[in-house]
Amino acid sequence: MTEATYVIEGATGPWEVVIGLEVHAQVTSNAKLFSGAATAFGAEPNTQVSLVDAAMPGMLPVPNKECIRQAVRTGMAIGAKINRWSQFDRKNYFYADLPQGYQISQLYHPLVGEGAIEISLDDKDPEAATKTIGIERIHVEQDAGKLMHDQHPTRSYVDLNRSGVALMEIVSKPDMRSPAEAGAYLRKLRAILRYVGSCDGNMEQGSMRADVNVSVRKAGAEFGTRTETKNVNSVRFVMAAIEGEARRQIDVLEAGGKIVQETRLYDPDRNETRSMRSKEDAHDYRYFPDPDLLPLELDDAFLAECEESLPELPDAKRHRYEQGLGISAYSAGVITADVETARWFEALLAATGKPETEVAKPAANWLTSELFGALNRLGKDISDSPVSPQQAAELIALVADGTLSGTLSKQVFEIMLETGEDASQIVEERGLKQTSDTGAIEAEIAKVMDANADKVAEYRGGKDKLFGFFVGQTMKAMAGKANPAVVNELLRKALDG
Repeated sequence: MTEATYVIEGATGPWEVVIGLEVHAQVTSNAKLFSGAATAFGAEPNTQVSLVDAAMPGMLPVPNKECIRQAVRTGMAIGAKINRWSQFDRKNYFYADLPQGYQISQLYHPLVGEGAIEISLDDKDPEAATKTIGIERIHVEQDAGKLMHDQHPTRSYVDLNRSGVALMEIVSKPDMRSPAEAGAYLRKLRAILRYVGSCDGNMEQGSMRADVNVSVRKAGAEFGTRTETKNVNSVRFVMAAIEGEARRQIDVLEAGGKIVQETRLYDPDRNETRSMRSKEDAHDYRYFPDPDLLPLELDDAFLAECEESLPELPDAKRHRYEQGLGISAYSAGVITADVETARWFEALLAATGKPETEVAKPAANWLTSELFGALNRLGKDISDSPVSPQQAAELIALVADGTLSGTLSKQVFEIMLETGEDASQIVEERGLKQTSDTGAIEAEIAKVMDANADKVAEYRGGKDKLFGFFVGQTMKAMAGKANPAVVNELLRKALDG
């Protein structure tokens, strides 16, 4: 895929957009980065705060090994360099919601070095349009608390529950050139984090959010001055913020102005960014090694355990589904895009009790069409599907052995969604079993032909397309319970005879 596939037309011609993302991903752990306080979402304000989080005198931070482990596993999942020696730094800045008055982060010696993520821009054929986005580093840092403002203009409240929660800051290189590429990158990164189990990727709850760096330039020119739009909390909003900020910068430049390096906020209601503060450089934060924390030194045993604990990742799983199980590229891409869907699908395959190569294709087709269609209609996701993998396996088996036709299986599935009953129970109690009784089918065919003698004559006169009409009439007469293959065979004999 060529790099400059997306441009914005301005009054002076086309402009290219240059994008980098800094993704803050909350580490999945039961305790905070430097204390034993809990990290559960939605707790009452200030109920998950230790003396360390509150920066009481004499309290010293102690690194949480699990947080370090999760960050290392994430780095390994994107093929990044793991730095055996890393160091925490103090980032000095006034945080109203961080009692110690500085953030413990990593600048000079991050835990994870360079890596890469491959994205695809074509859902139908994931390998047709791919691009590699470089990762500059992943460093570990503590989150700040949360300020809550009431309607009184001079009063604010501080909730320190989030203060000290472990974050991975995943910094991309400025390799993206369109909102679509940024969206694909975020979705792929979120999928990897969920597969690894290092972050739940829930952007609505704030456990994953993105700072969006945007600049514009004429094709082939040097990079322009960038702005940073902070804490954007959905893929859709990231794409919209890029589009809006790029157009704003183009308007400024074409009017003879200059872009100021600054931090901005995205307003989704107005679909625009607005200035928040001037953008500081690293030296403005007076970074220096944290004197309360020794450097992190990772040994061979720790790194080996991290690597062995990694699951099969989305790209590897997709390739296995395509090449080993014969699933289409589209279906394999859809199923592996989210770890919950992949787990549901594999539970479905296991529940059939048959070789995966035998059942994978029909199971994938059913999942991506019937189940996804129903879930979209019901406003649910696969984690709260009304139908279990075991129930789905039974339904697919009833189609495979001829008990149900495609039409009947759809009826049974709708009843399953409403009642939660098993497919076999529904078939038995409601008499929905497909019939291959040739005598009964021949009798209905005779009635259909008698009622449509003119069309029989037309068919025999060479109007072959009428065959579908007779199939439909026969299936209707048998309430959709006739075996379509038997209907086709007997109809051919009757009409051709």
